[in-house]
Amino acid sequence: MALGTIASRVTGFGRTAVLTFALGTGILGDAYNTANVIPFIVYDLLLGGILQSIVVPILVRRRKADRDGGVGYEQRLFTLVTLALLVITLAAIAVAGPLLAIYVHDPVKHELTTIFARYLLAQIFFIGISGLFSAMLNTRGRFAAPMWSPVLNNLVILAVGVAFLAVTGGDATAESVTPGEIVLLGVGTVGGMMAQVLALLVAVHRAGFRWRPRFDFRSMNLAEIGKLATWSVVYLFVFQAGYAVTANLANRAGSDAVAEGLGYGAGFTPYNNAYQLFQLPYAIIAVSVITALLPRMSEHASDGRNDLLRGDFGQGLRLSSALIVPASLLMAALAPSITVLLFSYFNTSTADAAYIGEVLAVFALGLVPFTVFQLLLRVFYAMHDTRTPALVAFANVAVNAGVGVLAYTLLPAGHAVTGLAAGFGLQYVVGSVIAWLVMSRRTGGLGGRAITSTIARLYLASVPGLIFAFAMSLAFTTLFGTGRLQALLSLAVGGGIGMLLFVIFARALRVTEVTSLLDTVRAKLPGRRGGTR
Repeated sequence: MALGTIASRVTGFGRTAVLTFALGTGILGDAYNTANVIPFIVYDLLLGGILQSIVVPILVRRRKADRDGGVGYEQRLFTLVTLALLVITLAAIAVAGPLLAIYVHDPVKHELTTIFARYLLAQIFFIGISGLFSAMLNTRGRFAAPMWSPVLNNLVILAVGVAFLAVTGGDATAESVTPGEIVLLGVGTVGGMMAQVLALLVAVHRAGFRWRPRFDFRSMNLAEIGKLATWSVVYLFVFQAGYAVTANLANRAGSDAVAEGLGYGAGFTPYNNAYQLFQLPYAIIAVSVITALLPRMSEHASDGRNDLLRGDFGQGLRLSSALIVPASLLMAALAPSITVLLFSYFNTSTADAAYIGEVLAVFALGLVPFTVFQLLLRVFYAMHDTRTPALVAFANVAVNAGVGVLAYTLLPAGHAVTGLAAGFGLQYVVGSVIAWLVMSRRTGGLGGRAITSTIARLYLASVPGLIFAFAMSLAFTTLFGTGRLQALLSLAVGGGIGMLLFVIFARALRVTEVTSLLDTVRAKLPGRRGGTR
C-alpha cells in the first residue's frame, strides 16, 4: 500500500508541477485550481462523506451478518449511488456560476473559473464511483488497487499538461488562453479520472463483484444510513464552509497581490500546491496504516472490544508518528528548497516557487495534529459515531476561519496565504484535543502516556537534524543565492544528513517504533533472511 501511495503521490506531484509550469501561480492558475477542487467539494458534501464514514463499517457488518455475504446489499448500494451521482453531477454543472461565486469574488477570475468548472464538474460522477469501488475492495482486504489507480489519473493529466505547454509555449495567461486550450485542460482532466475508474473496475471484477441493478432500496434499511449520514453531512458542511472562507480569502489575496504589482503569485494556487506537498508524508505513511486498520477497528468496535480498539489506535498512531514527526520538521526547514526545485520552471518564477515554500513551511508544522485528528476520526467511525466528529468540527472551523480572517486583515497581501496555512494547523490542534478527551472517556483511555512519551522522544530526536538542515539551507543560500542549485544542495545535504541524525538520536533515545521500522527495512535488503545475515 505504501508503495502504491508513493507512486500515486510522486506522479501526482509530477502532474501538479507540470500544471504549475504551464499555468503559473497567477489568475490563470488560480482559476483552474479553484475549478478543479469544486467537484471534490460537491461530491464530499452530497455523497462522499457518507461513503467514507459509514460504508466500510456497514459493508463489513453485512458481509458477516447477511446470508448472502452482503452481495445483495452491495448491488442495491451501487445502483443507488450511481443514480445519485448522475443527478448530482448534472445539477452541479447547471449551477456552476452561482456555485463558484462562493469561492471567487473577482469578476474576471470568476468568469474564467466558471468556464473551467463546466468541464471539470463532470468528474463528480467518476470520483464517486472510484470511492465506492475503493470501499468495496477495502472490505475484501484488497488495498493495492485503490492505492495504485490514481497513478493512471495522474499520468493522463500530466500528459495533458505537457501538451498544453507545447501548445502555449509556457507563457499562457488569463488574457491569452484560448477556448481550445481550455477544452484541452478540461476534457483531459476528466479523462484522467475516467482512467482511474476503469482500473478500479477491473479490480472489483477480479474480486468477484458483478453489478446487477437492483432497485429494492427499502430492504437496505436506509433509515440506519440516514441516521448515521446526517451527522457525516453536518461534519462535511461545517468543514467545507470553513474551506469556502479559506478559498475565498486566498483568491482575494491573489487578486490583491496582482493589483499591488507583487512579483510573485500569492493566491489560491500557492495554498493548493503547498497543501498537496504537505499531504505527502501523511498520505504515504498514515493513510496506509489507517486504511489497513479501519476494517479491523470496525470489527473490534462491533464486538465491543474496546481494549483491542485502543490497541489498534495506539499502534497506528505510534507507527505513523515515527516517520511523520521528523518529516514535518525537515519539511518546514527545507520547504523553500523543495518548492523551488519542484516548481520554478517555465511560467513559474523562482519567487513564485519560493512563496509556495513559505506557505508549505507553516503547513508542515501542523502535520502531526492533522494526523492525530484523522486517526481519531476513524475510531469514531468504527464505533458508528458520526455525531461527535460533526460537533468537534464546529470548533475546528471556528479556529480556522477566525485565524484566516485575521491573517487576511492584518497581514500584507504577499503573506496572507501563509496566515491561512497557520489557521489550518491550529484547527487540528484544537480538534485533536477535544476529540481525544471524548474518545478517551468513552473507551477508558487511549494509552495517552505511552503515545505522548513516544511522540515527545521523536520530536527530541528530530531537533539535531532540524538544526542541521536549516543551517545548510542558510549556508547554501549565502553561497549560491536562491535558485535550483541551492535547493538541490540543501535537500541532498541538509535533508539526507538531517534524516540520518534523526535515526541516530532516535535509537539513542530507544524509540522502539523507529528501531522496528529499521529492522523491517534491513530484513528486506538483498542477502538478508528474516532480518539476519
